[in-house]
Amino acid sequence: MDQELFLQHLAQHKRLLYKVAHGYCRHAEDRRDLVQDMVVQLWRAYPGFDGRVQFSTWMYRIAMNVAISHYRSEARQVRDTVPLEEFGLDIAEADQLFNAQSDNMRTLDKLIRELDELNRALILLFMDGHGNEEIASIMGLTATNVATRMSRIKQKLQSRFAEGG
Repeated sequence: MDQELFLQHLAQHKRLLYKVAHGYCRHAEDRRDLVQDMVVQLWRAYPGFDGRVQFSTWMYRIAMNVAISHYRSEARQVRDTVPLEEFGLDIAEADQLFNAQSDNMRTLDKLIRELDELNRALILLFMDGHGNEEIASIMGLTATNVATRMSRIKQKLQSRFAEGG
């Protein structure tokens, strides 16, 4: 296993971990735990990364699956812990980015958190600039299904935003 290459990939795409964690956790400690879980799962799965898809796509798929599982898990378990600093990840840095948001972005974040796990994952990927085909690949759906769901999600968010959140 090439640890250096893994760390380079992780450093290059660490913001997507922060975005996913921010989309699924309200509190900084929960986000920290989730990012730790994502890093552990990425490391465990790394030997299976074969380069058929972009690293970021592969990373998103694992991060989303971990986030959804984390979100669904009601019972806290003893987790494998890895100091995030060893991977060059800083949750405080991520929190500063999200705390600097406008009121409209905070309202949008709140509305996104109210979505179910799948719809939340879809909108987070969309907001990160991924197209329907790539989202479909990451989430294991068809592009048509993604397009239909995205249209409904956007309508729901626009309606709720217009109502004042």
